[in-house]
Amino acid sequence: MRVVVAEDLFLLREGLVRLLKARGFEIAAATDSAPGLLDALLEHRPDLAIVDIRLPPTHTDDGLRAALSAREQIPGLPILLLSQYVEQIYAQELVADQAGGVGYLLKDRVFSDDQFVDAIRTVAAGGTVMDPQVVVKLLGRRGRGEREPLSTLSERERQVLELMAEGRSNSAIANRLFISEKAVSKHSTSIFTKLELVPSDDDNRRVLAVLAYLMSAPHQGRRTPPSR
Repeated sequence: MRVVVAEDLFLLREGLVRLLKARGFEIAAATDSAPGLLDALLEHRPDLAIVDIRLPPTHTDDGLRAALSAREQIPGLPILLLSQYVEQIYAQELVADQAGGVGYLLKDRVFSDDQFVDAIRTVAAGGTVMDPQVVVKLLGRRGRGEREPLSTLSERERQVLELMAEGRSNSAIANRLFISEKAVSKHSTSIFTKLELVPSDDDNRRVLAVLAYLMSAPHQGRRTPPSR
């Protein structure tokens, strides 16, 4: 699997490169800036881009912008975002095209190389990986006065929806909640009905549809991310 890595911190970038090489990945390019990332993605057309959201020149959302620009020219290009904070609009823009192959992980919550490599393989295969903290913030992001479709869900349905949005299969959800897969399927059908989403046997399309719906409210303006 060919990977492009974009991270402006030298030690972290080199650490990622060494880890990936040790696990059998081919590093097509490693860059420390958004322009370098865009050039590398368009030149090498890798199987996956691992991207720090904040890259030079402005250290705001340059990494995301470069990745999304490349994805417009390479439809379905798998992108795994790395960040130190949860910012809803980044997840929203990442899944907007519903093409699959997307991930959003918080740097300080990647606890093992196995976990990280599993996330890489899932995203590269067209799946979705979202850190639970990102999902939790998305689930509770609507403010007073906004339409709240989640209010119609039962507590168990909300639990199932959160685990679905994390990219878990019905089997994994059943194990997590100590219920049967048949019960998970029943809850899922009810969730899609209440949220007016068409059920699908494709886990990735299901997750993307749920995330896209949860993030469908108009954004109230871009915030400047906190400093590192």
